Amino acid sequence: MKILASTGRDDIANVYIAEINGKKIEFVESIQPPIPREKKWVLIISSLFGCPVKCKFCDAGGNYQGKLSKDELLAQIDFLVQKRFGSNFVNTEKFKIQFARVGEPAFNENVLDVLEELPFRYNSPCSQSSVIMPSISTIAPVGTEKFFERLLEIKNRLYKNHFQLQFSIHTTDEEARNSLIPFKKWNFEQIRQYGERFYTDGDRKITLNFAISDESAINSDVLARYFAPEVFLIKITPVNPTYRAVVNNLAAALSPEKLGQGLIKELKNKGYDVILSIGELEENNIGSNCGQYICNFENEKTKLENSYTYELNVV
Repeated sequence: MKILASTGRDDIANVYIAEINGKKIEFVESIQPPIPREKKWVLIISSLFGCPVKCKFCDAGGNYQGKLSKDELLAQIDFLVQKRFGSNFVNTEKFKIQFARVGEPAFNENVLDVLEELPFRYNSPCSQSSVIMPSISTIAPVGTEKFFERLLEIKNRLYKNHFQLQFSIHTTDEEARNSLIPFKKWNFEQIRQYGERFYTDGDRKITLNFAISDESAINSDVLARYFAPEVFLIKITPVNPTYRAVVNNLAAALSPEKLGQGLIKELKNKGYDVILSIGELEENNIGSNCGQYICNFENEKTKLENSYTYELNVV
């Protein structure tokens, strides 16, 4: 793996562009102010070269060139760990690794091989497995059932009570959902059934993720019909200002102060834990937020306001 360029701020997030056998990937290290790095450190790595899903608000979709191998997946983590700490001793209380930068992780069974190795690869101030919190964000594509069955077994064996599973839902309107995520995927009943098998007492609740714009439809009655608040929680975030979101008129027009407040109250009345995830808006300029992909954007002639404005430092 050869590092080609980087961008970002050390006190928020850094994005790295790398090349493997002539194909480009991106990965990220970040913190979540005001939480210091010694308390929580987050890595966001790519699972695929490009992505076949092509969600309408994600710049990482398209140009699919295959899966990363186990070694190529681990190379992203190793680079960031070595650069930050100089060894495999990760000096942070919570070491979160998200398979969420580029590519639907369920398309790559090598992600599961990495999950098998992580607890034994990195030393930490805490016990080896308890400090590492993997996170998989997925649309749950049809045909990946074997991936999810093995994931369930791995979670129960190695990551019980410290694994974060997220399903990208975005809307309760099925027609709109199919438009936003133009790929065959599990329906709500299939997600419910798997989620209730995945979750056991003491586990982190399973996240239903909604990246919303002004036009998003989220019906709390539909959610309550399928997803028990004892098992699932709701995370709401504005659609980030990606090139595709702007082209498809999906950029969030709601201000952070007003975003989802009425909806949040409604969901809480249904018994749900609700996370309003806005984060550092400066990450939009860096390009480290979900759905942003600097490699793709660098090829576009149109420049966006409030997005991708940091200089790219070529190695």
